Amino acid sequence: MRGLDDTDREILRLLLADARRPYSEIAGKVDLSAPAVSDRVDRLRETGLVRQFTLDIDRELLEGGTRVLVTIEAAPGQGPALQRTLAGVEAVEHVFRTADDRLVCTATVTDSDGAVAGWVDLADVREYDLRPLADESWTPQLGGSELAPACEECGNTVTREGESVTLDDEVHHFCCENCRDTFVDRYERLREGA
Repeated sequence: MRGLDDTDREILRLLLADARRPYSEIAGKVDLSAPAVSDRVDRLRETGLVRQFTLDIDRELLEGGTRVLVTIEAAPGQGPALQRTLAGVEAVEHVFRTADDRLVCTATVTDSDGAVAGWVDLADVREYDLRPLADESWTPQLGGSELAPACEECGNTVTREGESVTLDDEVHHFCCENCRDTFVDRYERLREGA
């Protein structure tokens, strides 16, 4: 599996700053042609590193509701389910879950008193807190990160020597040929039996 080179990192940085930036403009900054930039972005999407291109809305220009920071301490074992539920609530953005099942999200609410109770089952919550936001910024960064997905067979980190395979339009990453073959064999047996 091919890792990230300096050109990939620069393309990602430029897209993080403006995901609508034309490939021709990116090409001029990284000394490639626009089709070559397009090919690299396609490869980054195929590996799953680039999941989507999103829109960042300036909430201060919209009327209706108050921006709040919500902190929820989940009842034991309820963190993942609460995270999925919150991610589906229209008022909620940017849901984070810590290792100790504390959830933090931003939201726009019209009734802060009934907000959390209207989103989740309070039996799944130990405690929660809502605080009005004075300001917020969202600046995703790449830093010096390397491409390092987990092997879907054994969980080890997939390095440059790893393997990737596409099954039913979904890319799967493996640390070695043996893990890939084991996974693909099981996948095909299950698909035949379905």
